[in-house]
Amino acid sequence: MLEKLFKLNEHKTTVRTEIIAGLTTFMTMAYIIIVNPLTLKEAGMDFGAVLTATCLASGLTTILMAFLANYPFALAPGMGLNAFFAYGVVIGMGYSWQLALTAVFVEGIIFIIMSFFKVREAIIDSIPMNLKYAVSAGIGLFIAFIGFANAGIVKAGGAIVELGDMKSPSAILAVLGLIITGVLLHKRVKGALFIGILISTAIGIIMGVSKLPESIIQAPLSMAPTFLAVLKTDWSTIFSIDFLIIMFTFLFVDVFDTVGTVIGVASKADMLDKDGKLPKASNVLLTDAIGTVMGSLFGTSTVTTYVESASGVAEGGRTGLTALTTGVLFLLALLFSPIFLIIPGAATAPALILVGLFMMEPILKINLKDYTEAIPAFLTIIMMPISYSIAEGIVFGMLSYTLLKTLTGKAKEVSIVMYVLSLIFVFKFIV
Repeated sequence: MLEKLFKLNEHKTTVRTEIIAGLTTFMTMAYIIIVNPLTLKEAGMDFGAVLTATCLASGLTTILMAFLANYPFALAPGMGLNAFFAYGVVIGMGYSWQLALTAVFVEGIIFIIMSFFKVREAIIDSIPMNLKYAVSAGIGLFIAFIGFANAGIVKAGGAIVELGDMKSPSAILAVLGLIITGVLLHKRVKGALFIGILISTAIGIIMGVSKLPESIIQAPLSMAPTFLAVLKTDWSTIFSIDFLIIMFTFLFVDVFDTVGTVIGVASKADMLDKDGKLPKASNVLLTDAIGTVMGSLFGTSTVTTYVESASGVAEGGRTGLTALTTGVLFLLALLFSPIFLIIPGAATAPALILVGLFMMEPILKINLKDYTEAIPAFLTIIMMPISYSIAEGIVFGMLSYTLLKTLTGKAKEVSIVMYVLSLIFVFKFIV
């Protein structure tokens, strides 16, 4: 049955490999189960309701990805987007969280329309191959940076960031986990990242970084305080300029975060065809759009494809069975959240850092001798970690590509879609 559904032999993978990959992806992104509710709580939303909404939206959308697209991509409420929701829209601009959810809902509807008309697929296809390689490498640096930050190895300070307290239990645990996982990878142990996370968690419990839960099973918390809150908002406000700015900000970041993640992970997994296109990309993007609408109705911020999917791909995940495994684990987290929440960030940090290494491989394919190709690629790679945004990395890469090609007499190498997007980027910076 699994072979028929996911075409495992065609993708040269096995049930065991896919399940381990799904477990690894879940482990590296399980932090969202607690971080998203904590973030949206700042906007006045009920913590328990958001936790349940997070698990349901993540689980159901990731399972939909498994069957609709048959790709190993996992989805959940996006970090950064939830911060903009809480600190930008609600606290900063003074709007209600109900109105912010409405903006997410409207954005999701527009997303679905864009998916049917293959607008986002056209964006993916318009990005030059060198930039696609750069997106993968940039995501590698970005995801490694997240790992270092989660472990406390780097922190905010100095001019931008500085070295964290290397004597702290979290930093020591991350370094130990990095060494252990590195050894496992060298010995080609199947599931090295997943095993590394488990061993690091066990060491973390001994060190006091984490602790065993008081109970194993916990009844799902009620979604009543946030469920269908979108339908109770004042819809007359959607015609205001502020609402449009909020909605388009959600839309812009979601579009290019998703495009970047899909390109980067697919490039690493050799899923792109000879023309640099991703087969069934429309199904991937449609799933992402449906997830955003679903999440807003449940009561959570924008659901998007997660860069941590790369950890599952690094473990060999190539089909929707990886996504199905991850999705089921999100649903199980509704009952067994105490178990999943004992995994500290320092235990998953080594996996993220090493996945960053794996994602850097496509950089070898970038043409660094042609500066109209090399400079945009470099800007794409470097801007992702230092701006803490996949979307902004793509913006700098595509805009510089268009300008350099045009100013050096190579305008014919730039597609019409790239010119249109570049004008939109310039407008974004001005506004």
